[in-house]
Amino acid sequence: MRIRAQAAGDKATVRVLMSHEMETGQRKDASGKVIPAWFIQDVTAKHNDKVVMTAQWGPAVSKNPFMQFVVKGAKAGDKISITWVDNRGDTRTDEATVS
Repeated sequence: MRIRAQAAGDKATVRVLMSHEMETGQRKDASGKVIPAWFIQDVTAKHNDKVVMTAQWGPAVSKNPFMQFVVKGAKAGDKISITWVDNRGDTRTDEATVS
């Protein structure tokens, strides 16, 4: 994941670009077989280990999704972490420092 968090006053704008194929389960491969669904289901954002945002996604979200949100009370030097879990049970967590 690529995470950028920029402080402005008493809040920070967080931008996240996630690397994931996000298959819907409706496309077919060259031989005509259905490609199994594979998509991010849950996204959690934490500010200094406190959950500030959760999202539940489905197969309609695009490949390599981008997400942006604002965290109130964040300042330069604080930690922002993003965790996702997909429908196969794979998970990824990345962290960034607010600048």
